[in-house]
Amino acid sequence: MFVPVTSILVDDQDKALAFYTDVLGFVKKTDIPAGDAKWLTVVSPDAPDGVELLLEPDGNPGIQIDGKPAGQVYKKTLYDAGIPFTMLGSTDLEKDYARMKELGVRFTQELTKTDFGAQAVFDDTCGNLIILVQQG
Repeated sequence: MFVPVTSILVDDQDKALAFYTDVLGFVKKTDIPAGDAKWLTVVSPDAPDGVELLLEPDGNPGIQIDGKPAGQVYKKTLYDAGIPFTMLGSTDLEKDYARMKELGVRFTQELTKTDFGAQAVFDDTCGNLIILVQQG
């Protein structure tokens, strides 16, 4: 058993694609129209056949909480609590952190050394906080 695709809810797929490719360095793998949205995935350039990250629209009106799409409510609840939506890894967190800061990425938790390595938390501009870790 393995994970072929995992998803992150985004408020705008085109904006998310630009951030995840131009800023984070992922590569677009799949872009297939799917109704009003797309099946839009990115992958690490170091593992083009590895796990795909689906940039999934958060506005599915089929599931609602208090009249709002459940995905939007879930994301906002996590964001407001300062909880990252997902985790990304780095083999050189200091280098990635400096590069991302230079590109204007807003960090809500600066680079911090931990017992298991290092971590930082950033805003992906699409309604999510993401924790970036380097283990070891």
